[in-house]
Amino acid sequence: MCGIAGLFHCGTPKPVDPARVSRMCDALFHRGPDGSGIWTGQGVGLGHRRLAIIDLEGSPQPMHAHDGNAVIVFNGEIYNFRELRRELEGHGAKFRTDGDTEVILAAWQRWGPDCLEKLHGMFAFAIYDLNRKELFLARDRLGVKPLFMAHLSDGSLAFASELKGLLAHPLLRREIDPLAVEDYMTWGYVPDHRSILKGVEKLPAGHFCLLRHGETPAPPRQWWDVDFSQRKSGKTSDLSAELLFRMREGVTSRMDADVPLGAFLSGGVDSSSVVALMAESSRDPVTTCSIGFDVAALDETGYAEKVAARFGTDHHSRIVDPDDFQHIDALAGMFDEPFADASALPTWRVCQLAREHVTVALSGDGADEAFAGYRRQVFHAREEQLRSVLPSALRKPLFGGLGAIWPKADWAPRPLRAKSTFLSLAQDGAEGYARSLSVIPPELRFALYGDDLKRELGGYRAEAPLIRMMRDAPARSGLDRAQYADLKFWLPGDILTKVDRTSMAVSLEAREPLLDHRLIEFGAQLPHRARVRGTQGKWLIKHTMERYLPEDILYRPKQGFVTPISDWFRGPLASEARAICSAGGLADTGWFDEHALAKLADDHISGKSDHGRILWQLLMLGKSIKRLGIGL
Repeated sequence: MCGIAGLFHCGTPKPVDPARVSRMCDALFHRGPDGSGIWTGQGVGLGHRRLAIIDLEGSPQPMHAHDGNAVIVFNGEIYNFRELRRELEGHGAKFRTDGDTEVILAAWQRWGPDCLEKLHGMFAFAIYDLNRKELFLARDRLGVKPLFMAHLSDGSLAFASELKGLLAHPLLRREIDPLAVEDYMTWGYVPDHRSILKGVEKLPAGHFCLLRHGETPAPPRQWWDVDFSQRKSGKTSDLSAELLFRMREGVTSRMDADVPLGAFLSGGVDSSSVVALMAESSRDPVTTCSIGFDVAALDETGYAEKVAARFGTDHHSRIVDPDDFQHIDALAGMFDEPFADASALPTWRVCQLAREHVTVALSGDGADEAFAGYRRQVFHAREEQLRSVLPSALRKPLFGGLGAIWPKADWAPRPLRAKSTFLSLAQDGAEGYARSLSVIPPELRFALYGDDLKRELGGYRAEAPLIRMMRDAPARSGLDRAQYADLKFWLPGDILTKVDRTSMAVSLEAREPLLDHRLIEFGAQLPHRARVRGTQGKWLIKHTMERYLPEDILYRPKQGFVTPISDWFRGPLASEARAICSAGGLADTGWFDEHALAKLADDHISGKSDHGRILWQLLMLGKSIKRLGIGL
């Protein structure tokens, strides 16, 4: 796990100033405090910050291939590198180190871009081939590791693991993209198809770029996708046995490290399953970490302790104050782009605790997306059943009319929010799911926007790319399309961004065994009944793990990390809400209607309405653009 940065001249291969690459890497110190390196050639420069996990004394980067004809900087882990090494040795490859970095180089020299299919793991890397005079940039299948890119005015392409690496370059243009503001206000994060700054891109998950001096840069090419169009058949017992094999494969492959290793343990199904399989494969007690709150409704430490006791783990827990609002500025600094998933605060806290005991921690992320574990997916599957029997000519006027007149009930559980359900049913499946996934619906967003932003958007709606993705998905049903969208859109944009930034902020490597691509591909082919039964999502995982975990772990209602943001904005953050929504704050950008913002804040603070989630988004947007050096 590391941070990488670099420069590549796409036109004339001008000399690269090593100091500029060094400054870009220095901005990523937290990602790799154990070492650094810079290499420059004609028209190219590569930089690296290292967090040593495998081959602690060897494998310095940038690393040259054995024959000296290629150079790499690499962020991530390749879990099958030992098997690959043996295969490459059979083809005559020579190795000087014991790590995975040199294996990637040899794989590139043997197979070119096709080497990506051979790599099992999480990665973002850059290889410069000195013979071909080309740069190869690649990102892993699911987008666990990030890579930002920008074309600069001197004709070079800059790239880095985080936006702050690009911000260290003096030629980076700092101009907000208004389309990204609409994206952010819709989802609570800036998705991977956009960046908060104009001219900055993110290499999409499962894509690569191949760049040559003197040639116009080609767009990224997709090298992996998840296919929901096929269906497995067989007895439940056979599917369960294969699932358990795939889960074990994912967990055990990620337990290889030359540093202390542990796991996050929330007491939910996914993290508990990971810990159970780690304990099964480990001679020593697994180190587990969890955090709790002193508010009973938010605290899950009792469940985590129950799982820890069941598997004899070396368990560490800490009660933290749910009123962690004093760390908001630090949080904004971790993400660079605005990021409004409030669970980032407790995620950062559990990463801090884990780093006191281990350098690598396994998480349970990914199973909800791949196996239909979110309630919204279960509701969507039921709504799709209704859509299948009611023609749109009947649904649109009936449910659209009901949705228009029905009172809002944002405080209620989703099944009781009839207004949201009616509005969703009035649309087709993709449009309805986009509405359920969005944080702020379009009618409310556009009521907040000022004339300047509406004009700059030119009719653009953030839901459009997601709807297009779902309609074009390799899928057979609405549930397939919802899961595809979650894996390709929500997962890299929100979940994996959150875990990457909060873990790397404390120099902790987080690994996601349930995102092993073989497990994801298996889950995508499961019949519906293996994914959803009645109101139970993630059915096959729960059924399979009954031999390991008690019923109250497997079948209790899902609960995530929670922060009381609505209460904050009626208490200690009330002044922040008023400031960000008034003159001198976001109102001065011209993006928002000043009176609409002021009313939003006043209605929330007075208790008339609950706009805590929207106020949090606005607050994080304001803090982010200030940190980007774009004053409000």
